[in-house]
Amino acid sequence: MTIRTAVFPAAGLGTRFLPATKAQPKEMLPLVDKPTIQYVVEEAVASGLDRIIIVTGRGKRAIEDHFDASVELEFYLEERGKHEELAQIKTISDLASVSYVRQKEPLGLGHAILCARPLVGEEPFAIFLGDDVITAEPPCMAQLLAIFHRG
Repeated sequence: MTIRTAVFPAAGLGTRFLPATKAQPKEMLPLVDKPTIQYVVEEAVASGLDRIIIVTGRGKRAIEDHFDASVELEFYLEERGKHEELAQIKTISDLASVSYVRQKEPLGLGHAILCARPLVGEEPFAIFLGDDVITAEPPCMAQLLAIFHRG
């Protein structure tokens, strides 16, 4: 059975990172030049997962906006000849098929994962927690999936 879906619980309140997370989702805090959640989504895609489900909550619209196209920004960059930046921005929105589901109240990690069930169905899926960013070749999740497929 092939695993195609990645679930990212991202609905928490980010209390360990206060005050930085009072108005900005923890997942959007930058690590060098991009938000941490982008590193994790890139790992999922590099591991062969093509369906991304992000479980969000109140105050997490910045995550949705980050992976969505930004027509105004793209137009601005095109008009000013900033082709490298334009390509970079378009790459983010073209990474994968991203769906969102909301966890209406913070009831913990298990509940957040359960919120994704209507989108996941009965098929196996991978869980990504963005608290650790690990650089590996092949990516960590690809290594775990290889072990899963070996049975």
